[in-house]
Amino acid sequence: MARVLAMLFISMVVSGYYFPFSFAVLPQLNTKMALAMTGVFLVVLQGCRRHKISFSKELLGAIIFAFVFSFICFITADYNHTDDYSYVTYFISFFTWLGGAFVVCFAIRMLHGKATLSLLTGYLTFVCVSQCILAILIDRFPAFQLLVDTYVSQGQEFFQEVRRLYGIGAALDPAGVRFSIVLLLIAYLLCENEDVKQAKWKVSVYLFAFFVIAVIGNMISRTTSVGLLLGIAYLICSTGIFRLIIRRSYFRLYSILGGMLITFIILGVYLYEHDPFFYRNIRFAFEAFFNWVETGELRTDSTDKLNTVMWIWPENLKGWLIGTGLFANFVYSTDIGYCRFILYCGLIGFGTFIAFFVYNAWVFACKFPFFRLLSFFLLALSFIIWMKVATDLFFIYALFYCLDWQRKQELPWEESE
Repeated sequence: MARVLAMLFISMVVSGYYFPFSFAVLPQLNTKMALAMTGVFLVVLQGCRRHKISFSKELLGAIIFAFVFSFICFITADYNHTDDYSYVTYFISFFTWLGGAFVVCFAIRMLHGKATLSLLTGYLTFVCVSQCILAILIDRFPAFQLLVDTYVSQGQEFFQEVRRLYGIGAALDPAGVRFSIVLLLIAYLLCENEDVKQAKWKVSVYLFAFFVIAVIGNMISRTTSVGLLLGIAYLICSTGIFRLIIRRSYFRLYSILGGMLITFIILGVYLYEHDPFFYRNIRFAFEAFFNWVETGELRTDSTDKLNTVMWIWPENLKGWLIGTGLFANFVYSTDIGYCRFILYCGLIGFGTFIAFFVYNAWVFACKFPFFRLLSFFLLALSFIIWMKVATDLFFIYALFYCLDWQRKQELPWEESE
C-alpha cells in the first residue's frame, strides 16, 4: 500500500512538471516553478556532498545554445527598440525545465532505484490518461468542475467560453503537444522494449492508454492528431508491417491492437448514437474526418483560418534577418510558430532555435543507437507543431538529460565517460 501511495505521489510530481498549473491562492507561482526551485536545492545539496557540480559535455552544448538564442533575442529587441523579452529570458525557461526534470527523475530514482525511459514513459502515460479522465469528469459534472476551478488557476474562464475540455493544467495546444509526445513514447516502448513486448498485460495496458489518449486527447486538443499519426507511422516503420509481413515478435502486439481497435470502434459508435456529450466532443475531435465523410473535404474551421489569414511574414529584409522584436499579446494575429518566431527574431534567431532542437535530437540519436528513430520522430514533431503553434519541446529533452540511460548512473551535471 505504501508503495502504491508513493507511486501516486510521483505521478502528481510528474503531472505538476508535465502539465504545470497554479493554485488559486498563489496564481503567480506554478508547479513547474516550484519543482525547479526544489531542483536547485537538490542540486546544491548534492554538490555540497560531492564538493563539485559539473556538467556533461552534451548538456553543456545545450546550455550554450540556450544562451546564444537568448542573446540573439536580446539584440533583436534592443535593435528594434521594443520591451518584448518573451524569448530573451529563454535561458531561464531552459533551467526551469531542467530543474523540474531533475526532481521528477530524482523522485522516480528514490522509489525504483533508477530512472529509466520505460519508467518515465509509464508515469507519463498514467498522467496523460488521468488528465483525459479528469477532463471528462470536469465536463460532465458541474460540482466537480466547481471544485477544480475553486482551487486551480489555469485560465479556465476562456476554456469555458470556447467550450473546450480541460484537465488540471492540460488544455488547448500545449496539452496536445504533450499528448503527442506520450503517444510516440508508447509506440516506442511497444516496438523496442523487450520487457513490454513479452508481457501481454503490458502490451494491453499501453495500447489501451494509446487509444484513450488518442480519442479523449483529441477532444481536449486536436493537436494530439499529430502525435497519433506519428505514433502510427512509428509502429509501421519499426515493425516493418508495410512489407505486409508480421514478424513473430510483433504478432502479440498486432493481435491485441486489432481486438482493441474493434472494441473501441463499437464503443465509439454506440456512444456517438446515444450520448450527446460524446457526440459533441467526438465531432470536434475528428472534425476533419467527419467533414471528409459528409462533404468530401478534409478540412476544419481552424485549418481554414490558419491557411487564409495566419500566414503572416516580415515586410522587409531587416524583418526577415533579425525580426521585429514583437511576440507577446498576439500582436500579429497569428498562432503559426514559423511566422511568430521569424517575425520576432528573424531567420538568424529562428535558425539558432532550430539548431538547438536538432542538436538535442542528435545527442540522443548518436549516443543511443536504439533511440535514433524516436529522435527523428520527436524532431519531426517539432517541425510539424510549428505549423500550428509557437512552442518548444525542450521539456521532454530535459527529462532525457536526467535519465539513467546506462547501468552506471549518469546525471546531466556529472562528467560522462
